[in-house]
Amino acid sequence: MTTERAQEKRQFGHRARLALNPAQVRLIDAQAHAARTTWNLLHDLWTMTPKCQRSLTRMDAAIRQARKEIDWLSLLPAQAAQAVLKTYLKAWKNCWDQRAEEPNFKARIRSVMSVDIPQGRDLQVKRVHRRWGMVNIPKVGRVRFRWTRDLPVGKHAGKDNRITGARLVKDALGWHIAFRIQTLETMPEPHQGPEVGIDAGVNIPLALSDENHQDHGRSPRLPDGAADRDKWLNPDEKAKLLRLEQRAAHRKSFRRPKERSSNRLQNTYDQIKQLRARATRRAADWQHQTTTALARTYGTVVVEALNIPNMLKSAKGTVENPGKNVAQKSGLNRSISQEAWGRTVTMLTYKTARFGGTLAKVPAPNTSRRCSACGFITPGSRESQAVFVCKNPDCGWSGNADWNAARNILHLYRMGHALIPAAGRAVARRTHGVKPATAR
Repeated sequence: MTTERAQEKRQFGHRARLALNPAQVRLIDAQAHAARTTWNLLHDLWTMTPKCQRSLTRMDAAIRQARKEIDWLSLLPAQAAQAVLKTYLKAWKNCWDQRAEEPNFKARIRSVMSVDIPQGRDLQVKRVHRRWGMVNIPKVGRVRFRWTRDLPVGKHAGKDNRITGARLVKDALGWHIAFRIQTLETMPEPHQGPEVGIDAGVNIPLALSDENHQDHGRSPRLPDGAADRDKWLNPDEKAKLLRLEQRAAHRKSFRRPKERSSNRLQNTYDQIKQLRARATRRAADWQHQTTTALARTYGTVVVEALNIPNMLKSAKGTVENPGKNVAQKSGLNRSISQEAWGRTVTMLTYKTARFGGTLAKVPAPNTSRRCSACGFITPGSRESQAVFVCKNPDCGWSGNADWNAARNILHLYRMGHALIPAAGRAVARRTHGVKPATAR
């Protein structure tokens, strides 16, 4: 006798590249600048208005009046302008809940250009080719995009399986569309796979307790010991990047103070951004493939509860108390940032839950200093970054340092020292602001 499993709604995003002609690029750029200006105007109105008079109705009326009086603000669709208002109010709510800092002005250069399409029915997505699809963008028209996965459109769409909206985002490689998708899926059965502890490192990106380490094949260090900040680029791309950086430095030397950058210098900066964006995509692609494989294989994944911002603090110090090994610490910080440990944990969180597994976190202190064989912390056991030799006379175990840490992480979980599970079958809900406590 078989029992039907419960179904749950799942929301996720899918990003695809847009194929735009120059006229469409100009239209979407104008909408993005109008959205950024709307945000700044809302911030001005919010800061100048007394607290007792701040309301959604007042700000909504201000947006409508501004779109009537300023012609180029009307290039932004009305629903997209309302989405800017909702996003701004949500930013303040996140600030009040201590989840983020106060919202501020969006600069023209440093802010990400984006336009929100809150209504999924306005998109009218249709597949026209094996590799291409068509989407309708308000006030722009029909636009092609790369079809890289099946979307709930046409006869596959319904009340529970549909596209609820989208967002246009621009990076160094051009405009992309991020679809918001809602589907009804059967809840997965509990994953019966083994348990594994994972230690995030620099030399070995993901060291597993069963020695099935995950390596991306790109060394974080150069032969001279310096950090390789461009490890995701091939040799030809690295050489091109070096030429572009030298060209930018040469052209920048002719610019006077407070003088606007020339078009040639800006073009060189754009080429540098394209190479950087390509490297970032390759790193994210490796993380997606690796975390998906881990979520499929293991039923319980245990990681450390790392405070990454504290780990990335500079060792420069002050004038009175200057720091030591500042250059080495700077290179280590750059290597840690490139590995993006936080993004890896985020991917593991929702992927383990999707496959019916569990992700748990354990306290991080001393996991790399404790011997996984005898359980004692003996000074001098960590001989180097990659070698661990227990100095306990009764033990003497030796092995890879990252593997030793991964074994300790899994042991802490089995001994009941795990924090509240981050995702999966045993998720515990807690009131916001209350920090989880360790079991023992």
